[in-house]
Amino acid sequence: MKRILSILFFSSLSTYALAQQQPQFSHYGFNGMYLNPAYAGIKGQGEITALGRSQYFGYDATFDAGGSPQTYSLTASLPVAAIGGGLGIGVYRDKIAQLTTTNAQLSYSKHIKIGEGRLGIGVQGVFNNIYQGTYRPVDQGDIKVPQEGADRKIDLGVGAWYESEKLYAGLSVNNLLRSDYKFNSAVAGGKTAEYINENHAYLTAGCNIEASSSVVVTPTVLMKMVLPGKFGDDNKFSFKNNSYEAGVRATFNDRFWGGIGYRYDESFTALGGLSFAKDNAMRVGLAYDLIAFNQDARALSSFEIMLSYRLPKPGLTVRPAVRTPRYSF
Repeated sequence: MKRILSILFFSSLSTYALAQQQPQFSHYGFNGMYLNPAYAGIKGQGEITALGRSQYFGYDATFDAGGSPQTYSLTASLPVAAIGGGLGIGVYRDKIAQLTTTNAQLSYSKHIKIGEGRLGIGVQGVFNNIYQGTYRPVDQGDIKVPQEGADRKIDLGVGAWYESEKLYAGLSVNNLLRSDYKFNSAVAGGKTAEYINENHAYLTAGCNIEASSSVVVTPTVLMKMVLPGKFGDDNKFSFKNNSYEAGVRATFNDRFWGGIGYRYDESFTALGGLSFAKDNAMRVGLAYDLIAFNQDARALSSFEIMLSYRLPKPGLTVRPAVRTPRYSF
């Protein structure tokens, strides 16, 4: 994901830029609510997950504040039997050099029983606020270079998520409206600098394999795809901007876990964590990315921390009747 270059050379991008714009997380296997609105409540219990990420830690662009992306995310989901599904909320803040994105999401998922699992069909309302700071244009007088301005838009997302005890899989698309953000230009009146929030698709899957009575092995995959062009364009579903991730983790006694991952053409990841408190409801995890490929305009490390809490599963509101043979005669 060449997000650093996309921002540092903003002035050279056309209106229809294809840069990867969405934040990435190495804990994607624990963060379904960020990836897909259909995940809301699908596990049958509430979840709250917080993530903090410093990408390309210590990157120094030799001027201004550098360019290391800083991302913070908070998501929550809850099953709601009265509406036949679940609700989810999420917020994140992503800062890359002079570009800051603040995002808020509200999601609803309808749950359908299929086999041993459940299928969620989700919709999402999104509020985006994008702030552009001060840029120094390569070509003086370029009216497409923004200068200290912000714009905000409403957007939409959809998704599907299948969850069972043994496996999960999800597909979602966000920024369906492909909103065009406009900003003040330093060299012209009015809003002439532009930025398009591209459609992004997420395809993810994982399965739980019982290696022993106390060890569960979970392979995971994630594909992120930018969908360039306007609706109806022949190249709408071009694959040249895809990002691929794969990993595997082992969980011991539902309490400790450790794993490794690979992000195509970028990095290797190591992650680990533990669960504690009643029913192991609290979880804390750490991830470290070693940038092994395409090291230009990047530092060699990324760090991430995760905190989450799983609410107790809803219980019966009315005690079941106690059957006894005493009154059967």
